[in-house]
Amino acid sequence: MAEEEEIRRHLVLVKPFSLEDEKDSEHAASNVIRKILSLFKNVRPGSDITNFQLPPQLNLPRSQLQSYNEMIYSFSGEDLLGECSRRNLPIERLKSVVTWNISTLRPLIFGMSPYNPVVGETHHVSNGHINVLAEQISHHPPVSAIHATHEKENIDVTWTQYFTPKFRGAYVDVEVKGKRVMKLLNREETYDMDQPRLIVRFLPSPGAHWAGKVKIKCLETNLEAELHLNSDSFIERLRGNNNRSIKGKIIESSSGNQLYDIFGHWDK
Repeated sequence: MAEEEEIRRHLVLVKPFSLEDEKDSEHAASNVIRKILSLFKNVRPGSDITNFQLPPQLNLPRSQLQSYNEMIYSFSGEDLLGECSRRNLPIERLKSVVTWNISTLRPLIFGMSPYNPVVGETHHVSNGHINVLAEQISHHPPVSAIHATHEKENIDVTWTQYFTPKFRGAYVDVEVKGKRVMKLLNREETYDMDQPRLIVRFLPSPGAHWAGKVKIKCLETNLEAELHLNSDSFIERLRGNNNRSIKGKIIESSSGNQLYDIFGHWDK
């Protein structure tokens, strides 16, 4: 035990990139936008760019697996994952699962990307009651698998995903394939979750934003949530939608009766 405590005292978790880091990157975006567009000069619109490689100077000093793990364990001091099981009513548990899901939608740093992990690479983090293990399980396509547990609340999360990016001229449209499954073992409930799209826009203003529809469903409680994420596009501004806004609803699956409205911003 003494040896374990000594190790824990010297354990340092790398601080996740914050909103301040993102603001700095947006300020510097004009310095990299021309370089990025020059990389695509020989790429035809509509092309799959899954195997497209960024030059090393545009890589973040971390692996993609570490970035995935940060989505799960880093909540600015709040245990949002454990809260999913602590609530007594099914509707309150679903609301907590929705909150946790939104919290994983971190703002991305435009023009910067983590290093692609190699097959068999792993990344493990233990933070409080949360343990997270990520592994790169495939190279073509590049599939990552994450398994997380919350020891105190007996929660199990599995998460697999890979990207299918396509070049669209003024932006890159990234379809995120895979699924997230959260099991609240003490409650005997399973929540299935879709994943949003990622839009990396070059013009008229550069930025990287989550967009599209996400569905969260629990068969045992007959409840589901539907989220719509708006990207920061020129069209969305014309429609009066705010930057990074989110709208949605919680309904009874069998009847379609709406119980709650969801609205706000996914980065706040």
